[in-house]
Amino acid sequence: MANGKASLNLQALPTSPSPAQTLPGDAVLDALKIILLDAPLNEVLTTITQLIEAHNEGMLCSIFLVDEDGLHLRYGAAENLPQIYRAATDGMCIGPNVGSCGTAAYLRQPVFIADILTDPKWVKFKDSAMAAGLRAAWSSPILSHDGKVLGTFDMYYREVRHPGTDEIQLIDYASRIAGIAIEQRRAEEKLRRDERELRQLIDFLPQHVLVLDGEGSLLQANRMMLDYSGHTLEGMQGAGTDERHKMDLHPDDLERARSERRCGLASGVPFDVEKRMRGKDGRYRWFLFRYNPLLNEQGRVKRWFATATDIENLKQIEEKLREEERELRRITDAIPQAIVVQDPSGVSLYANQATLDYIGLTSEDVVAPGFRERIFHPDDLERLGGERKAGLARGLPFEIEHRALGKDGQYRWFLIQYNPFRDEQGRVIRWYATGTDIDDRKRSEDRTRNENLALREQIDRDSMFEDIVGSSEALRKVLRQVGKVAHSDSTVLILGETGTGKELIARAIHKRSNRGERAFIGVNCAAIPVSLIASELFGYEKGAFTGATQRRLGRFESANGGTIFLDEVGDLPPEIQIALLRVLQEREIERVGSSRPIPVDVRVLAATHRDLNALVAEGKFRQDLLYRLNVVPIEMPSLRDRATDIPLLVEYFIDRFGKKAGKKIRTIDRKTLKLFQAYDWPGNVRELQNVIERAVILCEGDTFCVDETWLKREPPQVASPRVALNGALLRQEKEMIEAALAESRGRISGPTGAAAKLGLPTQTLDSKIKRLRINKYRFKVPQIS
Repeated sequence: MANGKASLNLQALPTSPSPAQTLPGDAVLDALKIILLDAPLNEVLTTITQLIEAHNEGMLCSIFLVDEDGLHLRYGAAENLPQIYRAATDGMCIGPNVGSCGTAAYLRQPVFIADILTDPKWVKFKDSAMAAGLRAAWSSPILSHDGKVLGTFDMYYREVRHPGTDEIQLIDYASRIAGIAIEQRRAEEKLRRDERELRQLIDFLPQHVLVLDGEGSLLQANRMMLDYSGHTLEGMQGAGTDERHKMDLHPDDLERARSERRCGLASGVPFDVEKRMRGKDGRYRWFLFRYNPLLNEQGRVKRWFATATDIENLKQIEEKLREEERELRRITDAIPQAIVVQDPSGVSLYANQATLDYIGLTSEDVVAPGFRERIFHPDDLERLGGERKAGLARGLPFEIEHRALGKDGQYRWFLIQYNPFRDEQGRVIRWYATGTDIDDRKRSEDRTRNENLALREQIDRDSMFEDIVGSSEALRKVLRQVGKVAHSDSTVLILGETGTGKELIARAIHKRSNRGERAFIGVNCAAIPVSLIASELFGYEKGAFTGATQRRLGRFESANGGTIFLDEVGDLPPEIQIALLRVLQEREIERVGSSRPIPVDVRVLAATHRDLNALVAEGKFRQDLLYRLNVVPIEMPSLRDRATDIPLLVEYFIDRFGKKAGKKIRTIDRKTLKLFQAYDWPGNVRELQNVIERAVILCEGDTFCVDETWLKREPPQVASPRVALNGALLRQEKEMIEAALAESRGRISGPTGAAAKLGLPTQTLDSKIKRLRINKYRFKVPQIS
């Protein structure tokens, strides 16, 4: 229907209507001719109503059209309806009880009212209908091909009347014919409107535009094209077009451009043609013509749309660039360094003479496909492809190292540096790759790397890094525990006497863990002053305290991703214990002088020679921290508990310190070995190591021996009863003074001071505080102003 093809809808008309309702054939043809002609819509609709009215004496017809708002009906044709009725009903609403017309449009089905006077749908319009002498009203909706309501076809009678079968068919046919007419006219109006808008749009485009038919003949040319050529549209379409085309095209481009255009039109797919066109000023300029086809429903070309872009400046730039490239080639050929010129996508365009001399290929080989595969080392190709692709995409200078095959059949390392060359608009138009021979440097680096690896292995052996020597069952039990716990991130507490090798066990756990390649940070908690331990472990911000001139990272942040080993953890002060507990619970720290939490990913290994349970009982160590640290306890055996390992340790340390001292010790004095095995080694392996190092240094022959006096232990000095009593009294006196200071909040003098509470003169108490080294300031409570 949208295309106004009446012949498609004539099938809806009855082939054998009853004689009473037969439409005159010439009248039907007249109506359809008007529809197919370019008559106004209201004239077509009026003709249809007249045709139906002429069919039955006394019948009045009208056609309503749906208003633009979709809610009301407006008259499209009602030539014979009384004016009083038309005025009252024009613009009626669409609804379920709005006369015959409004209801039919609402229900999308015919509505037949035999008596307007008695029907409730006509309450609102009954008076106007009676004044016009109308009693019966029949309406049928006019529907589009896609089911949208376009309006209604209406029949009126001046007497009460029920429709018969033939009359129902008649109003249905009439509404269909009206639908054909409405859709066709609206489609034509829309097409004309679209064409006008398209024409205006094309004329406004700042580009030359042509519209051609399927054979390539000119149909339209926009204003910009006409202004450039100096021709009129009629002149470009009229006789002599071929001769004018020859005059407008540059002679050197004529045959090529015609051939390319002819082949492109025959192909039926988009194509481009570059050619020089003469303007009305007589000068030629380069244009890029882009042709795009519009296909019909059968896939054949219905129209060609062509745009012509002025590329004269681009052509001049290209010519200038070609001249510059020729000059550049002469210069680069004189440079004794490998140079390759590439297009924006990285395709090789040119290689200088130094490059050709090295690879032994020709310029044609360089620009041929597979050039890189021929000269680059197979092991470098995949890496080179990825790095090169990413570098070209960024459009910034980059460099790559790879091996290139020389004409002598040997690969050498080159550093290839890529630098982009841009046009005035900043676009990359060339890449210049220069190659520097770095083969000697790479070989030197490989040698250094191998030497460093060997040195690192030697250091690992010589520095006792993870060198836990021994085969006793007690030591093997510890090593089995190490193997089990290493791959987890659980906190480990290593217990044992001083000198048993707790740090070696911690390093062994770290080396075998998933964090083995990351940092291992060891901290001796007993060796750091109490006032500095917080800043040492957690770091500090600039200005956190006097002397903090810049931010510093703590040990925990330095160990992030790795392992931190807290040796002598039992010596941590209470306030640091709280902070460490937070690290273990929340996995975050706060630098001194900052309140911002910093997440850390650190595995904590701790060690101590002290009895932490006893410290908990004394209130000197937090029980909740002990629970957090003691997830996996490992007890290191003392050397006296692994006496069978002493001969192995002796041999190991003699070999180590002998190499260091430049001495060759061949035998071990048997008496010395028995002496070692009988000694209880209170300092454990560390004491054994020190004794052997001293003996090796002092040894004058090739037999290892020690002076037995080195291993004699001094009997413990037992304090006399008087000394013990004095010590007890001093401790008790200190505790009493500290309790009084705490109660008086650090105040010494005054009625509520510590001196008054103890019954001592102020000066006497001051002197005792100094003698007993009591810090009276830690009892003071800051005043809130």
